[in-house]
Amino acid sequence: MSRASAEHRKRRAETPSKKPYWEMSTVELERATSEFDKEFAGETFHEPSPTQQKQLARANRKRGRPRVGAGVKVISVSLEKGLLQAIDNLAKRKKAKRAELISQGLRAILDGRVPLTAD
Repeated sequence: MSRASAEHRKRRAETPSKKPYWEMSTVELERATSEFDKEFAGETFHEPSPTQQKQLARANRKRGRPRVGAGVKVISVSLEKGLLQAIDNLAKRKKAKRAELISQGLRAILDGRVPLTAD
C-alpha cells in the first residue's frame, strides 16, 4: 500500500461520515455548502504536494497505445489481394497483428537475414 493511500484512508477515518445532500435539512445543507458561497474560493487553494503533482501529471497524460521505438507512422501501402489474404491468414494462425508481421518482414530484410529479390 502506498504512503499516499494510507494518508488518504487515515484522513477519511478521522472525518465523520456525512449525509448525502439530498437527505439534509435546509440548515444542514446551508452549513455543508457554505464554503462554496465565497466569491474567490480559488484563493484558498495551495500548491499541490509532489505526490499530488505526480498524480496530476499521470491523469493528464494522453491515453492510447504505448510508444514502441520512436513511435509509429500510419502509411498507405498497395498490396496484391492474394498477398494480403496470405498475410491475414498467417496473422490469424500466429495470433498476431497484420502490422506486426509486415514490420517483422521488413526488419528481416533490413537486417540482411532475408535477401531482397527484385521481380
